[in-house]
Amino acid sequence: METIIRSIRSDLRLSMNGVTAASMREKGVHYRMNFGVDLMRIRETADRYTPDALLAEELWKEDVRELKIIATLLYPADRFTREAADRWVDAINNQEIREQVCRNLFQQLLFAGVLVNDWGGSEEERVRTTGYWLYARLCITHATSLEEVESDLLLSRAAGDLKSGSMLLRQASLNVLKYHGRLSEGNRDEVLDRVAGFYDSADPFEREILDQLRFEFGLTD
Repeated sequence: METIIRSIRSDLRLSMNGVTAASMREKGVHYRMNFGVDLMRIRETADRYTPDALLAEELWKEDVRELKIIATLLYPADRFTREAADRWVDAINNQEIREQVCRNLFQQLLFAGVLVNDWGGSEEERVRTTGYWLYARLCITHATSLEEVESDLLLSRAAGDLKSGSMLLRQASLNVLKYHGRLSEGNRDEVLDRVAGFYDSADPFEREILDQLRFEFGLTD
């Protein structure tokens, strides 16, 4: 195991980009180590190794950007448990990792819809944000696990979070409404009903949200 991890680190060093790593630090994204490798090369590196649950767990524990992302690519979805999902979601501390783990791993889980229900109702903003992003991914892929999502309750929570003080949570909640509305005309109308109060709002932020949703649904004047 340690030999494989050392090999992965060596591969990453060959693609290291100090400028990108420095730029991420300046934007407040901090790791113990960040090679600044672009996502395409990270995927190419992961492709050289055999998916393995134990290896992925070890990589996820490392406070190294690229190793965490590779962990999301190497964990076999059929070996990933609910306990592991709750443990991993608690370790997500920035938006890039949230997006990568939702795309590379969480959306493939047979119980992804259950995770959306539970995480989307969490009192922890970081966990709720991940639940929202996961739902957006399920909408994009038209995953069968969408059938398990309690969409009415999720939309209600997301609409309420549009006024959150957290920019990440606001964006995630807006994505829930956007991607849910894309699925059908009925869903679109359901979303617009959730923000019906924004039509006569004097709040420029609420008007902007409404304009974004109408544009998303092809309803611009």
